[in-house]
Amino acid sequence: MNQARARKLGDRIAVIVAEMLERRIKDPRLGFITVTEARVTGDLREATVFYTVYGSDDEVAGTKAALASATGLIRSEVGKQTGLKHTPSISFTQDTVPDTARTIEDLVERARAADALVAAARVDAVPAGDPDPYRTADDADDDDPAEGDLADDDPAEDDIAEDETVPGRTVDELGDDLDDER
Repeated sequence: MNQARARKLGDRIAVIVAEMLERRIKDPRLGFITVTEARVTGDLREATVFYTVYGSDDEVAGTKAALASATGLIRSEVGKQTGLKHTPSISFTQDTVPDTARTIEDLVERARAADALVAAARVDAVPAGDPDPYRTADDADDDDPAEGDLADDDPAEDDIAEDETVPGRTVDELGDDLDDER
């Protein structure tokens, strides 16, 4: 069936049910009720009316009982006002959207409070370790094996022991001589 027709019929049923509850249903158990939506199946045979009730749990239970007892009267009025060949059967379901929205708002508020605590802790915080954890050019010149420097700039320097010195020549010049010999 056409989904647009089902949507239009659902909107019309929601209006009819809201007017019926406001004007014609005089059940004292009926609390402060709001019809939020009505959904109709694609074959237009069943309608679900969603509602919210403001009040305590006893008022919610009383409203549910009042709607159950008035379902036949409401269905007959829907049939008269819509002019359908087959009037859809009507069921009432309490809408949980306001409760879910309230829960989400509470969770967002808790997240804001946690963010505020983190921001307050961050104000006086200092970084752990060195202020500059990255290697610099000065660090590359150190040949201290205890620091874990595994990569040397010039592998030829490894052939010359540190205690061997040649007067007047630098280690780089000796390394160049070794490269020439090879």
